[in-house]
Amino acid sequence: QLVSALHSLTRHVVYRGLARAEDILSLFPETFHQNLKNLLTKIILENISAWRNEAQASQISLPRLVDMDWRVDIKTSSDSISRMAVPTCLLQLKIQEDVALCGNSPVVSALTVELSKETLDAMLEGLGRIRDQLSVVANK
Repeated sequence: QLVSALHSLTRHVVYRGLARAEDILSLFPETFHQNLKNLLTKIILENISAWRNEAQASQISLPRLVDMDWRVDIKTSSDSISRMAVPTCLLQLKIQEDVALCGNSPVVSALTVELSKETLDAMLEGLGRIRDQLSVVANK
């Protein structure tokens, strides 16, 4: 578990391009041992450029979406004053880690996200802008 957690931490730092100690330190929980936090941050900062170069050389990519499912649920308020039914969207994503990192058996993890109507509208608007930008780039 420890190795897996450190692997996830270093991948996050490399992919997000975090290069300042403050940025890396902010990833740790507040209750994390301060000396260990500082030591891990120092080790990460000393090795990040080599890890980034290695990641670029080996063409390691971010996790990929392999499946998506959704459903609409109606949540009812437990407050007797406001007996309202609130529609929410449950979005279930299956994500596969990069095969180069997982060896012969790629790891597929499931992620479930609950979205309100407002959040879903904002997300769809953002995805529409992304689609438009991709279309412009593809047509060049």
